Amino acid sequence: MFKKIMVPVDLRHLPSQGKALSIAADLAKTNGAQVIYVTVTSPEPNALGRTPAEVEEKLNSFVANESAAHGHDAAGHLLISHDPAAELDAALIKACDTLHTDLVVMATHLPNVTDYLWSSHGGALANHVRASVFLVRA
Repeated sequence: MFKKIMVPVDLRHLPSQGKALSIAADLAKTNGAQVIYVTVTSPEPNALGRTPAEVEEKLNSFVANESAAHGHDAAGHLLISHDPAAELDAALIKACDTLHTDLVVMATHLPNVTDYLWSSHGGALANHVRASVFLVRA
């Protein structure tokens, strides 16, 4: 049913994404699909690394661990944005199209008052990509 599953990950907050990561791994094994873990960073030094190459090393290490732990085909995809907070939705939408994914599995939060004013990242993806979007509340 699904061949490529995109999973946006924030490497700084992995524990809060555990449920979504587990569901993505289960779906990948069930469908024989590849999971592509996507993270967004800036070219400037940040909490994840001094350079995008350092962030990519952390992403690749995370991908290898997930693949080994769950036994599914996995890859990492690093996106570089000058303002990740402001450009996250557009970067993820573009990645979904570029990677030709047919499912996005994404951790999300419980709705709050700001969600009535601004769409969540998952909501933005659901409105703008061809792929199915599975939002997992922690």
